[in-house]
Amino acid sequence: MSCRDKTIVLGVTGGIACYKSVELLRLLKKEGAHVYVVMTSHAKEFVKPLTFRTLSGNPVATDLFKPLDKSEIVHIKLAQDSDAIVIAPATANIIGKIANGIADDLLSSIVLAANVPLVIAPAMNTYMWENKIFQENLKKLKSLRYKIIEPGEGDLACSSEEKAKGRMAEPIEILSRINALFHKEDLKGEKILITAGPTQEPIDPVRFISNRSSGRMGTALARAAQERGGDVTLIAGPISVEPPKGVKVLRVRTTEEMRKAVGDRFPSSTITIMAAAVCDYRPQKSSLEKIKRTGKKTTILLEETPDILGEIGKKKGTRFVVGFAAETSSLLKNAKKKLKEKNLDLIVANNVSSSKWGFDSEDNKVTLITSKGKVQSFPPMKKIDVAHKVLNAIVKAKGSSPHR
Repeated sequence: MSCRDKTIVLGVTGGIACYKSVELLRLLKKEGAHVYVVMTSHAKEFVKPLTFRTLSGNPVATDLFKPLDKSEIVHIKLAQDSDAIVIAPATANIIGKIANGIADDLLSSIVLAANVPLVIAPAMNTYMWENKIFQENLKKLKSLRYKIIEPGEGDLACSSEEKAKGRMAEPIEILSRINALFHKEDLKGEKILITAGPTQEPIDPVRFISNRSSGRMGTALARAAQERGGDVTLIAGPISVEPPKGVKVLRVRTTEEMRKAVGDRFPSSTITIMAAAVCDYRPQKSSLEKIKRTGKKTTILLEETPDILGEIGKKKGTRFVVGFAAETSSLLKNAKKKLKEKNLDLIVANNVSSSKWGFDSEDNKVTLITSKGKVQSFPPMKKIDVAHKVLNAIVKAKGSSPHR
């Protein structure tokens, strides 16, 4: 479950990071949320309300005494109708108001009148962030169990320092934290190892053998598992997408490097999901120098790469191991064979012959097959939704097993 069909109040306060709020709104709408934007008077100096109104499809609330319709008190309506309130960016000013129970404008009044989760993404000058009074206010909000997404380090509008803290978290990270509000933490206590993306096998210093995997499926699984409370480690080949914030990420390039990384961390995992599309073959010899044109045909002899999934399947013990079967024909037959041969608990089968889903696409169409023989097929859907379907199956299978 995500924030799809949830009503989110997005509070926007005055700061240069307002431009990120526009992107956050776009992501929330893409996720299927109903969003009502509340802007402070200072926020309107950075972004016009029309921008948020156009993207949200809803009126933008800016005035405590101006109702959204003729019959409602605006701050009570938004406080009572929302499933969560998100303030991004949150200035030191709004954080100070909330910490001390001040309600002197629309946004602070909504917060005080609401009884729903509150997510706060601070953004400010690094000296304001470090100020002792502000830190006391922040500590108070944390003690009240408000969700604080701490800012990162980077370029600030008011600082020439390269590593100044105060930069608002990226919208995709905030979205993940919002989604986590609506998930059961059914993976809490689980140590989850996930592989993602392709591997590359060098032919020479500038050429390699690889495949079309982008890493979207593996990173979606890492994001979903983190949202559900898991302690996630992601081993990523050369992926073309950013991994989720807060997830431990290990970068590898070749199948052998992935094999070593998996081998080192598999023993401490409780769930391993091998979503990476590793190369099955590599050149027997890799040239140390760039291979030049000769005008003649060139033969590259290939050898099989290590079978990482087969290796961990043999020593899995009580660990739950999930594999992927990317096929172009005989999908179920080949997936069931792989499930049995690799000693897996669950396999995710998908036909990659279509350009509409699979490799290098935001969508996927999968069939899940358990070691007990249960088969579940799903229509095409976003990879983050596929990820939750896979995790649902893992949770259900682990819960029904007397050995786990």
